[in-house]
Amino acid sequence: MDQSRRQITKIAREVSKFTVKAMKAEGIGTAEFDFIHQVRHHPGITQAQVRDALKIDKGAAARRAASLEAKGYLVRRENPNDHRSQLLFATEKAETLRNSKATVEQTFYEWLLEELTESDRDNFCRILNELYLRSKTQARAGFPDVAARLETGESKHE
Repeated sequence: MDQSRRQITKIAREVSKFTVKAMKAEGIGTAEFDFIHQVRHHPGITQAQVRDALKIDKGAAARRAASLEAKGYLVRRENPNDHRSQLLFATEKAETLRNSKATVEQTFYEWLLEELTESDRDNFCRILNELYLRSKTQARAGFPDVAARLETGESKHE
């Protein structure tokens, strides 16, 4: 039995809903934000590379790139190595959007924690950080321990 009842996932889903609502007020959907995020982290990426990373079709990638360029979040530059493709770069407006999303999430989490005592908040955040570091270490290793449990059907709480 899962003692956590997947509450971390459920909380993340709620903050995501709130963030989507706030981002829509800025005229950006989650698919567009994911596109911008990919370009911000890989300046000079091609549309085909974004498409592969996000697992979207050619038409969807073209529409998102055009929409984001029209909204001022991306610029295209000629690819000096392949004149048939263009390189994508995030604009300053895209950087502002990233900060906006982080602020929305931070506001939600501050609201969520504010009714806890300072001691409970400190303990919760300490434990949450330990869990995050453990999950990040597992992810960087390619999830060997978790994958092994799935393969064997092993669960600590059956």
